Amino acid sequence: MTHEFSPAQAWRVFVTLTFTRWFPVGLVVGIFVLLATTRGLSTTQALTYAAVSGIVCFLLELPTSGFADAFGRRPVYLAAAVVNVLTSWAYVAAHTFWAFVGAATLMGIFRALDSGPLEAWFVDTVHRTEPGKDVDQELSRQGTVLGLSIAFGAVISGALIWWHPLAGRSPLDLVVWIFAGLNVVHLIAVVTLLTEPARDQAGPRGWPAARASARQAPAIIKEGVTLAVRNPVLAGTLGAEAAWSIGMIAFESLLPLRLEELLGSAQAAGALVGPVAAVGWGIFALGTWLAGRASKRIGVARAAMLGRALNAIGVIIMGLAVGPAGLVAAYLFTYAMHGMNGPPHAALLHRVASASNRSTVLSLNSMIAFAAFAVASPIAGWASERASITATILGLGVLSLIGVLGYLPARRAERAGQSDGTA
Repeated sequence: MTHEFSPAQAWRVFVTLTFTRWFPVGLVVGIFVLLATTRGLSTTQALTYAAVSGIVCFLLELPTSGFADAFGRRPVYLAAAVVNVLTSWAYVAAHTFWAFVGAATLMGIFRALDSGPLEAWFVDTVHRTEPGKDVDQELSRQGTVLGLSIAFGAVISGALIWWHPLAGRSPLDLVVWIFAGLNVVHLIAVVTLLTEPARDQAGPRGWPAARASARQAPAIIKEGVTLAVRNPVLAGTLGAEAAWSIGMIAFESLLPLRLEELLGSAQAAGALVGPVAAVGWGIFALGTWLAGRASKRIGVARAAMLGRALNAIGVIIMGLAVGPAGLVAAYLFTYAMHGMNGPPHAALLHRVASASNRSTVLSLNSMIAFAAFAVASPIAGWASERASITATILGLGVLSLIGVLGYLPARRAERAGQSDGTA
Protein backbone atom coordinates (compact mmCIF):
# COMPACT_ATOMS: atom_id res chain seq x y z
CA MET A 1 0.00 0.00 0.00
CA THR A 2 1.39 3.41 -0.97
CA HIS A 3 2.01 5.75 1.94
CA GLU A 4 -0.11 8.92 1.89
CA PHE A 5 1.98 11.95 2.84
CA SER A 6 0.73 14.79 4.99
CA PRO A 7 1.59 18.30 3.69
CA ALA A 8 4.40 18.53 6.29
CA GLN A 9 5.83 15.18 5.22
CA ALA A 10 5.55 16.12 1.55
CA TRP A 11 7.42 19.35 2.28
CA ARG A 12 10.28 17.46 3.95
CA VAL A 13 10.62 15.16 0.94
CA PHE A 14 10.36 18.14 -1.44
CA VAL A 15 13.09 20.14 0.27
CA THR A 16 15.35 17.09 0.78
CA LEU A 17 15.23 16.18 -2.91
CA THR A 18 15.75 19.84 -3.82
CA PHE A 19 18.99 19.79 -1.83
CA THR A 20 20.23 16.47 -3.21
CA ARG A 21 19.42 17.67 -6.73
CA TRP A 22 21.03 21.11 -6.61
CA PHE A 23 23.96 20.84 -4.18
CA PRO A 24 25.95 18.78 -6.72
CA VAL A 25 25.21 21.44 -9.35
CA GLY A 26 26.90 24.00 -7.13
CA LEU A 27 30.07 21.93 -7.23
CA VAL A 28 30.40 22.26 -11.01
CA VAL A 29 28.72 25.60 -11.69
CA GLY A 30 30.98 27.60 -13.98
CA ILE A 31 33.71 24.97 -14.44
CA PHE A 32 32.47 22.78 -17.32
CA VAL A 33 34.07 25.04 -19.94
CA LEU A 34 37.32 25.05 -17.92
CA LEU A 35 37.11 21.27 -17.63
CA ALA A 36 36.88 20.93 -21.41
CA THR A 37 39.78 23.28 -22.15
CA THR A 38 42.04 21.61 -19.54
CA ARG A 39 41.30 18.28 -21.26
CA GLY A 40 42.50 19.57 -24.62
CA LEU A 41 39.46 21.19 -26.27
CA SER A 42 39.79 24.61 -27.88
CA THR A 43 37.63 27.48 -26.72
CA THR A 44 35.47 27.13 -29.85
CA GLN A 45 35.00 23.41 -29.20
CA ALA A 46 34.21 24.01 -25.52
CA LEU A 47 31.50 26.58 -26.24
CA THR A 48 30.15 24.52 -29.14
CA TYR A 49 29.71 21.38 -27.07
CA ALA A 50 28.12 23.48 -24.29
CA ALA A 51 25.50 24.67 -26.78
CA VAL A 52 24.38 21.10 -27.50
CA SER A 53 22.63 20.82 -24.15
CA GLY A 54 20.48 23.85 -24.99
CA ILE A 55 19.66 22.52 -28.45
CA VAL A 56 18.54 19.15 -27.08
CA CYS A 57 16.47 20.77 -24.35
CA PHE A 58 14.95 23.11 -26.96
CA LEU A 59 13.92 20.15 -29.11
CA LEU A 60 12.55 18.07 -26.23
CA GLU A 61 10.89 20.69 -24.04
CA LEU A 62 7.48 20.55 -25.68
CA PRO A 63 7.43 16.85 -26.66
CA THR A 64 8.24 15.86 -23.06
CA SER A 65 6.00 18.44 -21.39
CA GLY A 66 3.15 15.97 -20.92
CA PHE A 67 5.23 13.00 -19.75
CA ALA A 68 4.63 13.62 -16.04
CA ASP A 69 0.88 13.71 -16.68
CA ALA A 70 1.03 10.62 -18.87
CA PHE A 71 3.25 8.37 -16.75
CA GLY A 72 3.04 9.95 -13.29
CA ARG A 73 5.34 12.36 -11.47
CA ARG A 74 7.51 9.71 -9.79
CA PRO A 75 8.40 7.64 -12.88
CA VAL A 76 9.46 10.71 -14.86
CA TYR A 77 11.46 12.20 -11.98
CA LEU A 78 13.07 8.83 -11.39
CA ALA A 79 13.98 8.58 -15.09
CA ALA A 80 15.47 12.09 -14.88
CA ALA A 81 17.58 11.05 -11.87
CA VAL A 82 18.88 8.00 -13.75
CA VAL A 83 19.81 10.13 -16.79
CA ASN A 84 21.47 12.62 -14.42
CA VAL A 85 23.75 9.86 -13.10
CA LEU A 86 24.65 8.79 -16.64
CA THR A 87 25.28 12.44 -17.56
CA SER A 88 27.64 13.13 -14.69
CA TRP A 89 29.69 9.99 -15.29
CA ALA A 90 29.81 10.87 -18.99
CA TYR A 91 31.49 14.14 -17.97
CA VAL A 92 33.92 12.19 -15.77
CA ALA A 93 34.95 10.08 -18.77
CA ALA A 94 34.89 12.80 -21.46
CA HIS A 95 38.28 13.71 -22.92
CA THR A 96 37.42 14.38 -26.56
CA PHE A 97 35.10 16.81 -28.31
CA TRP A 98 32.57 14.14 -29.26
CA ALA A 99 32.61 12.64 -25.78
CA PHE A 100 31.72 16.09 -24.39
CA VAL A 101 28.99 16.41 -27.02
CA GLY A 102 27.57 13.08 -25.82
CA ALA A 103 27.64 14.25 -22.20
CA ALA A 104 25.94 17.53 -23.16
CA THR A 105 23.27 15.61 -25.08
CA LEU A 106 22.50 13.57 -21.97
CA MET A 107 22.41 16.80 -19.97
CA GLY A 108 19.78 18.22 -22.35
CA ILE A 109 17.66 15.08 -22.01
CA PHE A 110 17.98 15.25 -18.24
CA ARG A 111 16.95 18.89 -18.09
CA ALA A 112 13.89 18.25 -20.26
CA LEU A 113 12.77 15.38 -18.01
CA ASP A 114 13.68 17.13 -14.75
CA SER A 115 11.67 20.28 -15.45
CA GLY A 116 8.49 20.21 -13.39
CA PRO A 117 7.66 16.71 -12.07
CA LEU A 118 8.99 17.18 -8.51
CA GLU A 119 7.13 20.47 -8.06
CA ALA A 120 3.99 18.94 -9.59
CA TRP A 121 4.31 15.96 -7.22
CA PHE A 122 4.52 18.27 -4.22
CA VAL A 123 1.51 20.35 -5.23
CA ASP A 124 -0.55 17.24 -6.06
CA THR A 125 0.36 15.63 -2.72
CA VAL A 126 -0.61 18.71 -0.72
CA HIS A 127 -3.89 19.07 -2.62
CA ARG A 128 -4.89 15.47 -1.90
CA THR A 129 -5.25 16.30 1.79
CA GLU A 130 -5.89 20.06 1.52
CA PRO A 131 -7.69 20.66 -1.80
CA GLY A 132 -7.01 24.07 -3.33
CA LYS A 133 -4.39 25.07 -0.76
CA ASP A 134 -2.05 27.82 -1.94
CA VAL A 135 1.56 26.66 -1.88
CA ASP A 136 3.24 29.91 -2.90
CA GLN A 137 5.05 30.25 0.43
CA GLU A 138 6.36 26.69 0.28
CA LEU A 139 7.56 27.19 -3.30
CA SER A 140 9.26 30.43 -2.29
CA ARG A 141 11.09 28.67 0.56
CA GLN A 142 12.03 25.86 -1.81
CA GLY A 143 13.58 28.45 -4.13
CA THR A 144 15.63 29.74 -1.21
CA VAL A 145 16.83 26.21 -0.41
CA LEU A 146 17.72 25.71 -4.08
CA GLY A 147 19.82 28.88 -4.20
CA LEU A 148 21.56 28.15 -0.90
CA SER A 149 22.29 24.58 -2.01
CA ILE A 150 24.03 25.83 -5.15
CA ALA A 151 25.90 28.51 -3.21
CA PHE A 152 27.08 25.97 -0.60
CA GLY A 153 28.20 23.59 -3.33
CA ALA A 154 30.08 26.37 -5.12
CA VAL A 155 32.00 27.29 -1.97
CA ILE A 156 32.94 23.64 -1.36
CA SER A 157 34.01 23.35 -5.00
CA GLY A 158 36.31 26.35 -4.79
CA ALA A 159 37.90 25.00 -1.60
CA LEU A 160 38.48 21.56 -3.15
CA ILE A 161 40.05 23.02 -6.29
CA TRP A 162 42.29 25.30 -4.22
CA TRP A 163 43.30 22.35 -1.98
CA HIS A 164 44.06 20.09 -4.96
CA PRO A 165 44.83 16.93 -2.96
CA LEU A 166 45.35 14.67 -6.00
CA ALA A 167 48.79 15.30 -7.40
CA GLY A 168 49.18 14.48 -11.07
CA ARG A 169 45.49 15.08 -11.83
CA SER A 170 43.68 18.22 -12.89
CA PRO A 171 42.27 19.99 -9.81
CA LEU A 172 38.89 19.97 -11.55
CA ASP A 173 38.74 16.18 -11.78
CA LEU A 174 38.06 15.60 -8.07
CA VAL A 175 35.13 18.01 -8.12
CA VAL A 176 33.57 16.29 -11.14
CA TRP A 177 34.00 12.86 -9.52
CA ILE A 178 32.27 14.07 -6.35
CA PHE A 179 29.53 15.64 -8.51
CA ALA A 180 28.94 12.26 -10.15
CA GLY A 181 28.93 10.42 -6.82
CA LEU A 182 26.44 12.82 -5.26
CA ASN A 183 24.11 12.37 -8.23
CA VAL A 184 24.02 8.67 -7.33
CA VAL A 185 23.03 9.74 -3.81
CA HIS A 186 20.23 11.83 -5.33
CA LEU A 187 19.00 8.82 -7.30
CA ILE A 188 18.92 6.72 -4.14
CA ALA A 189 17.02 9.49 -2.35
CA VAL A 190 14.43 9.62 -5.13
CA VAL A 191 13.94 5.85 -5.05
CA THR A 192 13.68 5.85 -1.24
CA LEU A 193 11.64 8.96 -0.49
CA LEU A 194 9.38 9.66 -3.46
CA THR A 195 6.16 7.65 -3.60
CA GLU A 196 3.02 8.34 -5.55
CA PRO A 197 -0.43 6.74 -5.26
CA ALA A 198 -2.34 5.72 -8.34
CA ARG A 199 -4.13 8.72 -9.79
CA ASP A 200 -7.62 8.83 -11.17
CA GLN A 201 -7.41 10.38 -14.63
CA ALA A 202 -9.83 10.32 -17.50
CA GLY A 203 -8.51 9.76 -21.00
CA PRO A 204 -5.37 8.00 -22.21
CA ARG A 205 -2.41 7.26 -19.96
CA GLY A 206 1.11 5.98 -20.53
CA TRP A 207 2.56 5.85 -24.01
CA PRO A 208 -0.70 6.82 -25.82
CA ALA A 209 -0.86 10.02 -23.76
CA ALA A 210 2.89 10.65 -24.23
CA ARG A 211 2.59 10.28 -28.01
CA ALA A 212 -0.39 12.64 -27.99
CA SER A 213 1.69 15.20 -26.06
CA ALA A 214 4.54 14.88 -28.56
CA ARG A 215 2.19 15.27 -31.54
CA GLN A 216 0.94 18.55 -30.08
CA ALA A 217 4.41 20.13 -30.17
CA PRO A 218 4.35 21.39 -33.81
CA ALA A 219 0.91 22.92 -33.30
CA ILE A 220 2.05 24.65 -30.10
CA ILE A 221 5.12 26.07 -31.84
CA LYS A 222 2.97 27.28 -34.74
CA GLU A 223 0.55 28.90 -32.33
CA GLY A 224 3.40 30.63 -30.51
CA VAL A 225 4.93 31.98 -33.71
CA THR A 226 1.51 33.24 -34.82
CA LEU A 227 1.06 35.02 -31.49
CA ALA A 228 4.47 36.68 -31.79
CA VAL A 229 3.84 37.83 -35.37
CA ARG A 230 0.49 39.35 -34.46
CA ASN A 231 1.53 40.96 -31.17
CA PRO A 232 4.45 43.44 -31.26
CA VAL A 233 4.72 43.50 -27.46
CA LEU A 234 5.28 39.74 -27.36
CA ALA A 235 7.63 39.83 -30.35
CA GLY A 236 9.71 42.58 -28.76
CA THR A 237 9.84 40.83 -25.40
CA LEU A 238 11.03 37.63 -27.09
CA GLY A 239 13.68 39.64 -28.89
CA ALA A 240 14.85 41.01 -25.54
CA GLU A 241 15.01 37.43 -24.26
CA ALA A 242 17.26 36.45 -27.17
CA ALA A 243 19.59 39.39 -26.46
CA TRP A 244 19.59 38.47 -22.77
CA SER A 245 20.65 34.89 -23.53
CA ILE A 246 23.45 36.09 -25.81
CA GLY A 247 24.78 38.28 -23.02
CA MET A 248 24.67 35.34 -20.62
CA ILE A 249 27.43 33.63 -22.60
CA ALA A 250 29.83 36.25 -21.27
CA PHE A 251 29.15 35.77 -17.58
CA GLU A 252 28.27 32.07 -17.64
CA SER A 253 30.84 30.64 -20.11
CA LEU A 254 33.62 33.16 -20.74
CA LEU A 255 34.16 34.40 -17.18
CA PRO A 256 36.12 31.29 -16.08
CA LEU A 257 38.30 31.45 -19.20
CA ARG A 258 39.00 35.15 -18.67
CA LEU A 259 39.91 34.46 -15.04
CA GLU A 260 42.26 31.73 -16.23
CA GLU A 261 43.97 34.31 -18.49
CA LEU A 262 44.32 36.78 -15.64
CA LEU A 263 45.37 34.30 -12.92
CA GLY A 264 47.57 32.10 -15.07
CA SER A 265 46.07 28.66 -14.38
CA ALA A 266 42.82 26.70 -14.50
CA GLN A 267 43.30 25.71 -10.85
CA ALA A 268 43.42 29.32 -9.68
CA ALA A 269 40.44 30.23 -11.85
CA GLY A 270 38.40 27.22 -10.69
CA ALA A 271 39.17 27.93 -7.05
CA LEU A 272 37.91 31.49 -7.46
CA VAL A 273 34.86 30.67 -9.61
CA GLY A 274 33.19 28.70 -6.80
CA PRO A 275 33.07 31.44 -4.14
CA VAL A 276 32.32 34.09 -6.77
CA ALA A 277 29.37 32.06 -8.08
CA ALA A 278 28.10 31.58 -4.53
CA VAL A 279 28.16 35.33 -3.91
CA GLY A 280 26.57 35.81 -7.33
CA TRP A 281 23.50 33.84 -6.29
CA GLY A 282 23.06 36.06 -3.24
CA ILE A 283 23.51 39.19 -5.36
CA PHE A 284 20.96 37.78 -7.82
CA ALA A 285 18.38 37.76 -5.02
CA LEU A 286 19.17 41.42 -4.32
CA GLY A 287 18.54 42.18 -7.98
CA THR A 288 15.10 40.58 -7.89
CA TRP A 289 14.24 42.75 -4.87
CA LEU A 290 15.40 45.85 -6.76
CA ALA A 291 13.17 44.82 -9.67
CA GLY A 292 10.10 44.99 -7.47
CA ARG A 293 11.05 48.45 -6.21
CA ALA A 294 11.78 49.71 -9.72
CA SER A 295 8.51 48.36 -11.15
CA LYS A 296 6.53 50.23 -8.50
CA ARG A 297 8.34 53.49 -9.16
CA ILE A 298 8.77 53.60 -12.94
CA GLY A 299 6.48 50.92 -14.30
CA VAL A 300 7.07 47.33 -15.38
CA ALA A 301 8.25 48.05 -18.94
CA ARG A 302 10.78 50.69 -17.92
CA ALA A 303 12.02 48.45 -15.08
CA ALA A 304 12.63 45.71 -17.66
CA MET A 305 14.46 48.19 -19.89
CA LEU A 306 16.57 49.38 -16.95
CA GLY A 307 17.44 45.83 -15.89
CA ARG A 308 18.39 44.83 -19.45
CA ALA A 309 20.50 47.96 -19.93
CA LEU A 310 22.37 47.62 -16.62
CA ASN A 311 22.97 43.89 -17.12
CA ALA A 312 24.40 44.54 -20.59
CA ILE A 313 26.53 47.44 -19.32
CA GLY A 314 27.86 45.07 -16.66
CA VAL A 315 28.94 42.67 -19.41
CA ILE A 316 30.68 45.51 -21.22
CA ILE A 317 32.50 46.49 -18.01
CA MET A 318 33.58 42.84 -17.65
CA GLY A 319 35.17 43.14 -21.07
CA LEU A 320 36.99 46.32 -20.05
CA ALA A 321 38.24 44.98 -16.70
CA VAL A 322 42.03 44.60 -16.60
CA GLY A 323 42.49 42.67 -13.35
CA PRO A 324 40.83 39.81 -11.43
CA ALA A 325 39.33 42.10 -8.79
CA GLY A 326 37.76 44.37 -11.39
CA LEU A 327 36.45 41.42 -13.36
CA VAL A 328 34.86 39.84 -10.29
CA ALA A 329 33.28 43.13 -9.23
CA ALA A 330 31.88 43.64 -12.72
CA TYR A 331 30.55 40.06 -12.72
CA LEU A 332 28.76 40.56 -9.39
CA PHE A 333 27.16 43.77 -10.67
CA THR A 334 26.16 41.97 -13.87
CA TYR A 335 24.63 39.08 -11.94
CA ALA A 336 22.65 41.43 -9.72
CA MET A 337 21.21 43.08 -12.81
CA HIS A 338 20.58 39.61 -14.24
CA GLY A 339 18.24 39.13 -11.28
CA MET A 340 16.73 42.57 -11.74
CA ASN A 341 15.72 41.87 -15.35
CA GLY A 342 13.85 38.64 -14.53
CA PRO A 343 10.66 39.68 -12.69
CA PRO A 344 9.60 42.56 -14.99
CA HIS A 345 10.36 40.46 -18.08
CA ALA A 346 8.15 37.67 -16.71
CA ALA A 347 5.44 40.19 -15.85
CA LEU A 348 5.42 41.48 -19.44
CA LEU A 349 5.03 37.92 -20.74
CA HIS A 350 2.05 37.36 -18.45
CA ARG A 351 0.51 40.64 -19.58
CA VAL A 352 0.33 39.51 -23.20
CA ALA A 353 -0.81 35.98 -22.33
CA SER A 354 -4.27 34.76 -21.46
CA ALA A 355 -5.38 31.67 -19.57
CA SER A 356 -5.79 29.85 -22.88
CA ASN A 357 -2.25 30.44 -24.16
CA ARG A 358 -0.11 31.20 -21.11
CA SER A 359 1.81 27.92 -21.27
CA THR A 360 2.45 28.48 -24.97
CA VAL A 361 3.85 31.96 -24.36
CA LEU A 362 6.11 30.80 -21.51
CA SER A 363 7.35 27.80 -23.51
CA LEU A 364 8.07 30.03 -26.50
CA ASN A 365 10.11 32.38 -24.32
CA SER A 366 12.10 29.46 -22.93
CA MET A 367 12.71 28.01 -26.38
CA ILE A 368 13.91 31.38 -27.69
CA ALA A 369 16.40 31.54 -24.81
CA PHE A 370 17.76 28.05 -25.55
CA ALA A 371 17.98 28.71 -29.28
CA ALA A 372 19.75 32.07 -28.95
CA PHE A 373 22.32 30.67 -26.53
CA ALA A 374 22.91 27.60 -28.70
CA VAL A 375 23.44 29.62 -31.88
CA ALA A 376 25.59 32.36 -30.35
CA SER A 377 27.78 30.20 -28.10
CA PRO A 378 29.91 28.54 -30.83
CA ILE A 379 30.26 31.90 -32.58
CA ALA A 380 31.50 33.42 -29.32
CA GLY A 381 34.03 30.60 -28.98
CA TRP A 382 35.28 31.16 -32.52
CA ALA A 383 35.53 34.93 -31.91
CA SER A 384 37.45 34.36 -28.65
CA GLU A 385 40.12 32.43 -30.54
CA ARG A 386 40.29 34.72 -33.57
CA ALA A 387 40.25 37.98 -31.62
CA SER A 388 40.32 37.71 -27.81
CA ILE A 389 38.08 36.81 -24.91
CA THR A 390 37.85 40.44 -23.85
CA ALA A 391 36.80 41.61 -27.32
CA THR A 392 34.18 38.85 -27.46
CA ILE A 393 32.77 39.81 -24.06
CA LEU A 394 32.51 43.41 -25.24
CA GLY A 395 30.68 42.32 -28.40
CA LEU A 396 28.27 40.16 -26.41
CA GLY A 397 27.58 43.08 -24.09
CA VAL A 398 26.73 45.38 -27.01
CA LEU A 399 24.39 42.78 -28.52
CA SER A 400 22.75 42.31 -25.14
CA LEU A 401 22.29 46.07 -24.81
CA ILE A 402 20.36 46.15 -28.10
CA GLY A 403 17.75 44.02 -26.33
CA VAL A 404 16.54 47.15 -24.54
CA LEU A 405 14.83 48.10 -27.81
CA GLY A 406 12.72 44.96 -27.58
CA TYR A 407 10.83 46.42 -24.64
CA LEU A 408 9.80 49.59 -26.50
CA PRO A 409 6.44 48.15 -27.72
CA ALA A 410 5.64 47.16 -24.13
CA ARG A 411 6.58 50.63 -22.95
CA ARG A 412 4.31 52.24 -25.57
CA ALA A 413 1.44 49.96 -24.57
CA GLU A 414 2.03 50.73 -20.91
CA ARG A 415 2.08 54.46 -21.58
CA ALA A 416 -1.19 54.13 -23.47
CA GLY A 417 -2.74 52.49 -20.41
CA GLN A 418 -2.99 49.01 -21.90
CA SER A 419 -2.14 46.86 -18.94
CA ASP A 420 -3.40 43.76 -20.70
CA GLY A 421 -2.15 42.40 -24.01
CA THR A 422 -4.04 40.93 -26.93
CA ALA A 423 -2.08 37.78 -27.67
